Amino acid sequence: MARKQYTADEIRDIVKQENVQFLRLMFTDINGIIKNVEVPISQLDKVLNNKITMDGSSIDGFVRIEESDMLLFPDLDTWMIFPWGSEHGKVARLICSVHMTDGTPFAGDPRNNLARVIEKMKADGFSSFNIGPEPEFFLFKLDDNGRPTTTLNDKAPTLTWHHSTWAKIASGHRAGTRKDGLRS
Repeated sequence: MARKQYTADEIRDIVKQENVQFLRLMFTDINGIIKNVEVPISQLDKVLNNKITMDGSSIDGFVRIEESDMLLFPDLDTWMIFPWGSEHGKVARLICSVHMTDGTPFAGDPRNNLARVIEKMKADGFSSFNIGPEPEFFLFKLDDNGRPTTTLNDKAPTLTWHHSTWAKIASGHRAGTRKDGLRS
């Protein structure tokens, strides 16, 4: 299903119509942990013009204190109003990519890296991609006091490699090229 593509003017109109009072500018750190900077709606023009700064030194793995100023560039197509907490005005979000103060994409931003890799894949002749998050979770049994244990709740098999696979890797076995030109 195609998502709606928004313009800056459409977002400005929606903000007025829906009484949006705060914006959450979301991004991820290098570990994929979602971070956000929340600003009042009075900062909307700065947001839409890529002028919101944040302290990159406060994000694990980003930059040192000497180079800490970073810019958040919102992807307008990720505009969404949260469906909760509207008693003091609604809160909306935009997912952002992180850039250096000169406007260059920050190399440690997973969103920028994904865009870079997709462009490389297109240049290499690939035209269709299936990319997305893969949430994983585990259900653990509780002990008699209701505290979690390390014992899993299910009996599902786990993915294991046979020792011969490890032996091939250790002996320098390399992947071969398939008939379609891709490596196996």
